[in-house]
Amino acid sequence: MASSQQSARARRAEPVLITQAEPSLVEQHAARKKRYVLTMAVRGISLVLAAVFYQTVWLMIIFAVLGTILPWIAVVMANDRPPKKKLDTHRYVPPRPDRILEAPPRERRVIEGGRVIDG
Repeated sequence: MASSQQSARARRAEPVLITQAEPSLVEQHAARKKRYVLTMAVRGISLVLAAVFYQTVWLMIIFAVLGTILPWIAVVMANDRPPKKKLDTHRYVPPRPDRILEAPPRERRVIEGGRVIDG
């Protein structure tokens, strides 16, 4: 059976990735939601630990500060898109001075009137 005549059952459910395309917006949103929930769960745990260690002041302060700062960090991370991929653009780069080939000096002929003609 030719590959173009494969049945629908034999085909893959997910297409093969052949480009350098970014993940879809839905996938990006799902990843950001997952990060947000995870960060907020750590915040909840740190607040509970701050209450548990109320007699050890320095430990309680660490967990309380962590529980106070994490919501801001979670929101910033949830609103941030993934970085764009660096494209390998082919731009002109002038040669380094040690790689420039210099033409050998040539004799110049001078015609009457003082005009120089490169020969």
